[in-house]
Amino acid sequence: MSAAEGPLVVGVDTSTQSTKALVVDAATGQVVASGQAPHTVSSGAGRESDPRQWWDALREALHQCGDAAREAAAVSVGGQQHGLVTLDARGEPVRPALLWNDVRSAPQARRLIEELGGPKGWAERTGSVPSASFTVTKWAWLAEHEPEAVRAVKAVRLPHDYLTERLTGEGTTDRGDASGTGWWASGTEAYDEETLARVGLDPALLPRLVRPGEVAGTVRDGHDLPFSKGTLVAAGTGDNAAAALGLGLRPGVPVMSLGTSGTVYAVSRHRFADPTGTVAGFADARGDWLPLACTLNCTLAVDRVAALVGLDREAVEPGTGVTLLPYLDGERTPNLPRSSGLLHGLRHDTTAGQLLQAAYDGAVHSLLGALDLVLDADADPSAPLLLIGGGARGKAWQQTVRRLSGRPVQIPEARELVALGAAAQAAGLLTGEDAAAVARRWKTSAGPVLDAVERDEATLARISGVLSDAAPLMERGPGSD
Repeated sequence: MSAAEGPLVVGVDTSTQSTKALVVDAATGQVVASGQAPHTVSSGAGRESDPRQWWDALREALHQCGDAAREAAAVSVGGQQHGLVTLDARGEPVRPALLWNDVRSAPQARRLIEELGGPKGWAERTGSVPSASFTVTKWAWLAEHEPEAVRAVKAVRLPHDYLTERLTGEGTTDRGDASGTGWWASGTEAYDEETLARVGLDPALLPRLVRPGEVAGTVRDGHDLPFSKGTLVAAGTGDNAAAALGLGLRPGVPVMSLGTSGTVYAVSRHRFADPTGTVAGFADARGDWLPLACTLNCTLAVDRVAALVGLDREAVEPGTGVTLLPYLDGERTPNLPRSSGLLHGLRHDTTAGQLLQAAYDGAVHSLLGALDLVLDADADPSAPLLLIGGGARGKAWQQTVRRLSGRPVQIPEARELVALGAAAQAAGLLTGEDAAAVARRWKTSAGPVLDAVERDEATLARISGVLSDAAPLMERGPGSD
């Protein structure tokens, strides 16, 4: 390990599948140590995880970082959004956390939209129309299906809040992650009393909102991590807001993230309120806004198709007639929570490679459908699309995004942008800088730019046509009468 030029900070990414920790030189952005440990997610009726394993994974990831983690002056946690963590009076989980991709609360989402002003009312109040991903719908589902669990709840947290609270002993959150709950009002930047009353959630159970740049607390005694007592702890934020920090994102620059979920977003100076529900009007971690569209099915869905046809994920072949909508876990964009995958146009001469390419096309089509809505009218339509996430380095993903977007595509060389964004947030506590400015100083978005190619309008139109015809049937769900 080379000598650091400045103090060391730790950035954490607690995602759906694993927890990652980076030890970063606050002066240069050099990653001096890293670690990672996996999580398990239930594969039954819903998607759940025991929050205690996130702490265990953080401990293991930091252990892999060695002595560097012990020298850290500040730490921040970025985490998967929307998850519902319920704690008892001792701070222990009442039940496993309901994760963002658990869509059992789709009926509750529909009911809440109807009861609280319709889509327009929700968009104006909270910035978003809640889908089954949003935390408020999960709480409503829990209250309806597990009332005994609800009676035991003494604190409600998001995944990143849970780890931050175990570090500091204080219940805190930030505007970026809070904006994905459905009970945070974007107009007032406070918890919405009407929404909380409707779902029977006492605001006293919710964490304190920490302002951008404010210290959330310090590391307390009694933990089993390598941090010293008194180490500064930043507010942390949701994973997409953390990645925006990690890129040092300026307003109007489009981002597409290819991971377990797929997202498109951009920083905006303006508060968004999309009554169609396609774009969530999230806040960022700095004081601006992060309009975002999210799909549930991205890299894992495409990898599953590759496994089904017995191909490596890169073994795609061009095709002109087959369409595959890879909605294997239901879908959020388009809003079809009860849907399953759909294959259309299969013929004797269709190859396995063409089926795989169709899965890529279907996944990217969902994301591009929302991109124009995410961007402000004055955004540069020729600006490179920043491609990040686990899929960003896959050639098939890159070429599919280029062909269907018609934009130049830039691949930042920096990896683990959620953890880097958390590290930049921690560094900002030490230097007094804006976290995005810290990341720009670290040059995290630098990387090769792939030239634009002609947009494949025929494929886009074919997928849109199949989706339009099939959506009513898909919304009924498999096995419906």
